[in-house]
Amino acid sequence: MEEMFVCPECGSENVEVIRGRGRELTLRCNDCGHVWHVTLPKFRKVPLIVSKHERSFKSEAELPEGEEIKVGDIVETEDDEVRITGIELEGDKRVDKAKVEEVKTLWGESLTYPKVIKVSIYLPKGITQAFKVKVPRSEEFVVGEVLEVGGYTFRVEKIKTERKMLHHGKARADEIVAIMGHQIPKARARRSLEIYRGYDKEPE
Repeated sequence: MEEMFVCPECGSENVEVIRGRGRELTLRCNDCGHVWHVTLPKFRKVPLIVSKHERSFKSEAELPEGEEIKVGDIVETEDDEVRITGIELEGDKRVDKAKVEEVKTLWGESLTYPKVIKVSIYLPKGITQAFKVKVPRSEEFVVGEVLEVGGYTFRVEKIKTERKMLHHGKARADEIVAIMGHQIPKARARRSLEIYRGYDKEPE
């Protein structure tokens, strides 16, 4: 795992390793000339189960021992960026946080794969049309905007996020669980949403 060093004197990142023995390094700042010593942390490979909606994949995260990992943290693997959603210790005990060396398995959600959101469109006579759509995680949705999916045009009335239900305001797709609203047959939609039809091997 590549380390980036910052000079403690001037804050420059123009730093050179002038001597190294194991995890013991001697560094020199090429801007101000300051020389200092650091001890690199010991890293541990932790099994990581990465979820991409209905499919999961085995991976691993290389994390520094002695540090704490908690649900919600973002870790990097060789080919992915993952938000931690679960931490398992020995004895199948689930916790919200733990020291890296205590962890048996981490569970997480891929952040490089599009977000899948449930859409419920309320039709006349008490009928609800449901879809799953996939959108870029950075995309925003606003209560009151008009959208189209599967030939249905509707106004967003409620946005359910991982933490609360919104009746006004906006939210990023990354934190949205579901969007709900009534059909407006002849309205002009601000944008159309792509229906999610199952896991695609290559993320967008």
